[in-house]
Amino acid sequence: MMEPTHDEAHAGALGSRLIWLRAAVLGANDGIVSTAGLVVGVAGATTARSTLLTAGLAGLLAGSMSMAAGEYVSVSTQRDSEKAALAMERRELREQPEAELEELTELLEDRGLSREVAREAAVQLTARDALRAHARVELGIDPDALTNPWHAASASFLAFTVGALLPLLAIVLPPAALRLWVTVLSVLAALVVTGWASARLGAAAPGRAVLRNVVGGALAMGVTYAAGTLLGAAGV
Repeated sequence: MMEPTHDEAHAGALGSRLIWLRAAVLGANDGIVSTAGLVVGVAGATTARSTLLTAGLAGLLAGSMSMAAGEYVSVSTQRDSEKAALAMERRELREQPEAELEELTELLEDRGLSREVAREAAVQLTARDALRAHARVELGIDPDALTNPWHAASASFLAFTVGALLPLLAIVLPPAALRLWVTVLSVLAALVVTGWASARLGAAAPGRAVLRNVVGGALAMGVTYAAGTLLGAAGV
């Protein structure tokens, strides 16, 4: 009777890994697009390597810190909600164990078990660890693997930083005459990769995802470059 719980834990762990992997890909994509838009916009106004490097580093640090802070706040809220739900479930198990046993039985019935099998499974799961059984079956939470805001924040910081390094290096390393083209081409190539990866991780067809990614990145660079060129021509 305990095998389904074991399988569920593996499936949950795999799903969690896929979610974090997809978040990392999207974080890197954000780093690529936002930093590329910034440095290409500045490149429209000036060719000074020091100015481009300063702008790119500022964008990288600001973006990565913003991503990390936002992810920390978001996941902290989720963790607080999970802990509150577990506390409520713990109280209900203490105050009304029979009602909770019946609830677990009905939840297992909803998953396709017969009444007799569901009742026996509920009794055995409750005897082994009632809170864990209700957390997984009723709440969809693993009490031993609550979301960690620090892990989420550090993953977002690293993903954004890795993505942002590509346009930053592409704009400052090549000769002045090639910087813009090297940056645009390398960014578009990277967006093809991240678009394909995010689509595959989401079990979607990659064609449209790649097209949206590339068009969005190209539009961002085009708009910021035009703005930078106008400001540069105006002597701002």
